[in-house]
Amino acid sequence: MTMKTAFSALCLCVLPLASPLVAQEKAPAVFADYLQPNVAVKGEVVAVIPPDEIQTYIDKVDEVRKKDPEWFAEYSKNAKPGIPLPYNEKLGLTKAEYEEYLKLWDQRKMEPLPQGELIVRLEPASDDRWRIRVTGAGSDITTMFYDPKSDTYTTTSGVMKRIEDIKADKRSILGEWTGKEWKMELNDGFGITKENLAIGKLADGSYGLLVYRLQEVSSAGTRLFDKSMVIRFAIKRD
Repeated sequence: MTMKTAFSALCLCVLPLASPLVAQEKAPAVFADYLQPNVAVKGEVVAVIPPDEIQTYIDKVDEVRKKDPEWFAEYSKNAKPGIPLPYNEKLGLTKAEYEEYLKLWDQRKMEPLPQGELIVRLEPASDDRWRIRVTGAGSDITTMFYDPKSDTYTTTSGVMKRIEDIKADKRSILGEWTGKEWKMELNDGFGITKENLAIGKLADGSYGLLVYRLQEVSSAGTRLFDKSMVIRFAIKRD
C-alpha cells in the first residue's frame, strides 16, 4: 500500500423528511449513535490525499521493498493497515527523513471529487431487517441488509459477521475513530472474496463514518478486484 492511495468519502449534512413522525422509528443499537431512521443526508465524494512531497520518501521505501522483498514482507506483516510502518534503518530513510515523512502524512486531507453528490438514508426493510440506502457510487451498500437478531449483514456475496470493534490510531488513513464492523471471507476454491462494512464516528465526535471494502483474490494470489468506499457524514445529534 502507498500513501498516495485515494480513499472515497462522503461529507454529509442532515436533511429532514416531510414527516417527522416516520423519523421517530427506533433504529438498532449499532446505528443509534450515528444515523436517524428515515432521515436523508446529502454528501459529496472526497479523496484522502497527503502532500505531494511525501512521494519522495515513499519511493525510497519502495526501492527497499523491491531489493529485499522477503525482509520487507516479514517486517510489515504485523503492521496495522493504513498506518505508516514503524521506523527501521533498513527502510532506506534516515531518522530525520522518517520524521519528515510522518509530518507530511499528518497533513493529509479529504478533498472533494467532482460530481460526487450522494444521498444516504437509514431505513427499515422487510423481515425486521434494516439497510442504509446510498445512491450513486454507494449503491452497493443499499443491497446489504442488517439483521438485529443475529447481528449480521447479508450481501450479494454472502453473510458478514460482527467482528472486534474498531479503535483506529490517529495516524490511520481516516484519523482516530471508533466503530462497529462486519466481515466476510469466502474461499470457493477458485479464489477468496473478502467483504467489510463498518460504521462509527471520529474521536472528536464531529462526523460519523461509513466504510465499505470488497476484495477478490485468485487462488494464485492475484488481485482481481478491490473497491473501497468511505462515507463521512454529519453525526446524529440528540
